[in-house]
Amino acid sequence: MSYKNGNYCAFYVAEPFNESTLGAYATYDFVYYNLLRAWRANDPSFPFNNSHSTTYNVRDGSAWELTLKPRLRERLRNSKNVILFLSERTLNSRALKEEIDYGINVLELPIIVIYPDYKTKESLLQNGYLKNEIQNLWNKLPILRESMHKVPTLHIPMSKDLITESLRNNGFMTNMKKTPYVYFYR
Repeated sequence: MSYKNGNYCAFYVAEPFNESTLGAYATYDFVYYNLLRAWRANDPSFPFNNSHSTTYNVRDGSAWELTLKPRLRERLRNSKNVILFLSERTLNSRALKEEIDYGINVLELPIIVIYPDYKTKESLLQNGYLKNEIQNLWNKLPILRESMHKVPTLHIPMSKDLITESLRNNGFMTNMKKTPYVYFYR
C-alpha cells in the first residue's frame, strides 16, 4: 500500500502538446501549477507536496496508453487530494478527463478547485453561494460536474493564504475527508 501524501495538480494543457521548447510551460493553467512549486521552493512550510515529482517525467510525445495514462494513475494513487485549476481557458482534454474520472470515481480523492481568475473568496460568491459563472465553469469538464457529488470539493480563488489553509485542511485529504459536498469559504 502506498503512502498517500502528495497533492496531484490537474490543469489543462492543449493536445496534442506544443512541440516548441516551451511546450506545456506556455499554457495558462501550467503557470499556476508552477506558481505552487515556486511557493514551495521559496518557503518549505508551504504545504504543497507535488505528486508530479514522485515519478519520472514523461515527454510530450509519449504514448497515451503505454506511458502517459499509467503515469497519471500512479501519481494519483500516491496522492491525498487533487488540486484542479479551472478557468475560462480550461478545455475538456483527454488527460483532464482521465485525471478527474480516476481521481474521483476510482480513488475517491477530495478535490480542491482553484479559480485563477478570482483573487478573493468573496469574488466567488453571490448571495452566500457560488456565483453562476463559477458553477458554469463546471460544464467545461463534464466528468467533474457529473462526479462532484461523490467527494468533498472545495472551491477557492487564487490566493496563497486560502490555498495554504485548504492544503492544511484534513477534511480535504483522502484518509480524513469530509462528507461529499460543495464547500467554499465565506
